[in-house]
Amino acid sequence: MSVSIFDSFLTTTDMIAVFDDAAIVQGMFRFEQALAAAQAEEGLIPAAAARAIAGVCNAQLYDIPALIAASRRAGSLAIPLVKELTRTVALYDKDSAAFVHWGSTSQDVVDTALVLATREALHLIDAGLARLADTLLALAETHVDTPVLARTLMQPAQVTSFGWKVLGWTAPLLRARERLREAAGRALQLQLGGAVGTLAVMGDDADAVARRLADDLGLKVADAPWHTQRDEWVRLGLEVAVLTGSLGKIATDLSLMAQGEIGELAEPSGNGRGGSSAMPHKRNPVSAMIALAAAARTPQHAASLLNTMGQQHERGLGNWQAELAEWPQLFISAHGALQALNDAFGGLAVDTGRMGRNIDALQGLIFAEALSIRLAGFIGRPAAHEFVEGLTRRAVAEGRHLADLLPEAVRAHDTLREHCDASALASLQALFDCVAAAGAARRLATRRLPQLREQAASLTKDH
Repeated sequence: MSVSIFDSFLTTTDMIAVFDDAAIVQGMFRFEQALAAAQAEEGLIPAAAARAIAGVCNAQLYDIPALIAASRRAGSLAIPLVKELTRTVALYDKDSAAFVHWGSTSQDVVDTALVLATREALHLIDAGLARLADTLLALAETHVDTPVLARTLMQPAQVTSFGWKVLGWTAPLLRARERLREAAGRALQLQLGGAVGTLAVMGDDADAVARRLADDLGLKVADAPWHTQRDEWVRLGLEVAVLTGSLGKIATDLSLMAQGEIGELAEPSGNGRGGSSAMPHKRNPVSAMIALAAAARTPQHAASLLNTMGQQHERGLGNWQAELAEWPQLFISAHGALQALNDAFGGLAVDTGRMGRNIDALQGLIFAEALSIRLAGFIGRPAAHEFVEGLTRRAVAEGRHLADLLPEAVRAHDTLREHCDASALASLQALFDCVAAAGAARRLATRRLPQLREQAASLTKDH
């Protein structure tokens, strides 16, 4: 598969190679070679024919651009490929050429080749996920105690722990590893059905051939050909799409926290990374940018997969071909986003001082809810809410810290003055300690971290 310069920008050379034209064609030859070997072992074709076919199942022997051009007229890449394979076998053994592609059909060849490529693509994604999850778990452990602003509706809300926030990014990645493996276990199946899914040409030997062929290719034998029953295959593609969405979420948070006005995180810099052609001072979050761009493209590809599922009868007209074109794009985007985030978090700069200053700059307003709840014990919730709301408006108007206004306001309130002695007032002012405010998130992170570490270790061990 050829990709544009802009596609290449958003993915990796490794993933491009998996779905490269030569790789897919070689996968098709791998199917033909294994099919002939399985049929020879079952006595359906001569062993000499299987050897002759295997001897020329090498993509480097063929003009791949010419095969692709011919496929546009034929309606399938398999048709010119089988024709050229048959011609080439005949050059060495005319009798053996009659047994090329015996009892199979075009979709068997193409689907199985794509399954083989997808298996390699999933290995790349799994390795990238393992690396990113390990990096994030280490980052979370380092910053379990680090207070940072939690933001809702793009506005400062309360204080959380940066470690807890990072664990929130990590958990979906571990779930994705699990679900991709589960989906792959169901979807990475041999496709072998012949013309209409009955393998009529192979007769009673069809099941045995399928088992041998699947074993040779390291694939699962399908319960039945899935020429137009694409549910398990599409589910796998959708899991890749969901993963890319999760990577987009991480990239969104990273880019927002790396904004100059926020300055809590920064991607690695140097050697021209993240620079500007016009503004020398800039440190652009290019990894987040790549991940976001890759994630932005994914919903359309996922929707196209779903749209192609209404395939006609035993073989589809147009929808299968559309699915084939969409399929690699999901993996290209996912691995591009994954690699970009691995680059970013591999050298991420965390400015804990800036995190603290961003909290302090809000004049204590983010502690208003905690203050209101504590005061509700003295004067009831409605009155406490009204009291604190008025106090926050005054803090904003006067440019003062909420904690500094509190003693005077308590003394001016008849009921609160009676209940709040010096000790109680000190307890109220302790609510403005950001480290203490992050305590709930810290406790959650401390409990969750070993669970996620165990999950990550188990996934690595089982792979």
